[in-house]
Amino acid sequence: MSSKYKKISRRKFLTLSTQTAVGFFTPAVLAYCNTRQTDPSNKPGSKMQFGLVTYLWGKDWDIPTLIHNCQTTNVLGVELRTEHAHGVESRLNAIQRQEVKKRFDDSPVTLVGLGTNFSFHYPEPAELAKNIEEAKQYIKLSHDVGGSGIKVKPNALPDGVTVEKTIEQIGKSLDELGQFGTKYGQEIRLEVHGEKTQQLPIIKQIFDVVENPNVGVCWNSNDEDLDGQGLEYNFNLVKDRFGKTAHIRELGIGEYPYQKLINLFVKMDYAGWILLEARTEPKDRVKALAEQRILFEQMVARTQDNI
Repeated sequence: MSSKYKKISRRKFLTLSTQTAVGFFTPAVLAYCNTRQTDPSNKPGSKMQFGLVTYLWGKDWDIPTLIHNCQTTNVLGVELRTEHAHGVESRLNAIQRQEVKKRFDDSPVTLVGLGTNFSFHYPEPAELAKNIEEAKQYIKLSHDVGGSGIKVKPNALPDGVTVEKTIEQIGKSLDELGQFGTKYGQEIRLEVHGEKTQQLPIIKQIFDVVENPNVGVCWNSNDEDLDGQGLEYNFNLVKDRFGKTAHIRELGIGEYPYQKLINLFVKMDYAGWILLEARTEPKDRVKALAEQRILFEQMVARTQDNI
């Protein structure tokens, strides 16, 4: 890579990358999309992979369509959100679960796990117990369909309860699920999410309670990541407890410092999945997904070339 390219500003780099991907989506670019995304080198970040969370862009795709679209764009990992058109829910019987597993096994696409909405901040004992028990059913489901973990949430710090009590309750709930998940080879991934609980110092306090190593932080690329002493400080608060998944939004859009975030992941040699949880609604989601993968790989390469 030339010294001229290395000196380009981050803002200009993102602008040019976005223009190239969006405005000139040529056959050559499409060919690039179909190359393997993994870097065979031993550079930091080479084991990091790019995938999709089916939040908006995949919400209405059934499993065959989802696999086809991921394979077309070479985005070879997916976290299935529950309550979406894929229909991968705890009600599936044993034969249906095997069918889902076989579809992924017969494709190059990895089922990274299931994105659930279970959370453990509830002050009502019955509601808390319900969320824990239902989360256990989805741990079993993820195991049966070939996933490696489930995503859960903290979600709130309820009024009328001390912050310390809620944090301890969430932490102990995660420990229980972590122990249960170990029996099924499933990681518990706590998404940095919710009112107040998406603040990284709160997540750090939760993980000060969590003892089970089978529970990890799922970075979520929230605006609150920049609060207080900033992105790098907040990243370092929890990076030692990262799980195998992290969420990002659309690269090259908005003010979030994604190049700096990618720098941090690369420099720590993160070996998990960076999953796109897109919020926009483009006309052609498959094309947009391919564009996002290109931007991701460009950002990773830029960091690697400057280490």
